[in-house]
Amino acid sequence: MFRIKICGITDPGDARTAIQAGADAVGLNFYPASPRFITPAKARQICQVLPAEIVKVGIFVNAEAKDVCQVRNELELNLIQLHGDETPEYIARLGNRPVIRAFRMGPEGLQPVFVYLEECRRLGCVPKLVLLDALSQGFYGGTGKTADWSVCAQYPGHEGVPPLILAGGLTESNVAQAIYQVRSAGVDTAGGVESSPGQKDPAAVIAFVQAARNAFNYPIN
Repeated sequence: MFRIKICGITDPGDARTAIQAGADAVGLNFYPASPRFITPAKARQICQVLPAEIVKVGIFVNAEAKDVCQVRNELELNLIQLHGDETPEYIARLGNRPVIRAFRMGPEGLQPVFVYLEECRRLGCVPKLVLLDALSQGFYGGTGKTADWSVCAQYPGHEGVPPLILAGGLTESNVAQAIYQVRSAGVDTAGGVESSPGQKDPAAVIAFVQAARNAFNYPIN
């Protein structure tokens, strides 16, 4: 589990920045259409600078299950993040490999999430974490659009439901309010801490991590 993830890391320098800022997870994007795409070879270079305690997350979109398993095993990723149209049956094909299932919040709200999780329970492949992102037609995430926090806040926090990770348009200026309103277990940002797509802004990364950590450590009751 993690609280603060910096996603879309594309080089070892940005990985070091995230670590030094205090993030406890980094995201490595293996979706070729993304501006933050990296090859497994580049990801290996990044992983080499990561301390053992940092959670390594691989982001995949509609990739072949066998390819996902291969990359996960070769890089010893801690979590597989599925950000496409992957079905519960797809998750079952990944075996017991831990999964973050991302959902893009549309007009139907959380209902599709609950239906999906119920099918996962039936198949015995419930994700370790659920990530809620903003819906942007034609994109699978990373657009900088803010999710509807009032809907996300309705996600249940009891045992038996995967913990919630909040994403979608989070920056240093709004992450604390997002945490207070949604009460998510963790937060995830990519474009919100960048100077350009795939290039992290060190000052923004530091400010984001500090704001998020303060919100987690000193919640408003």
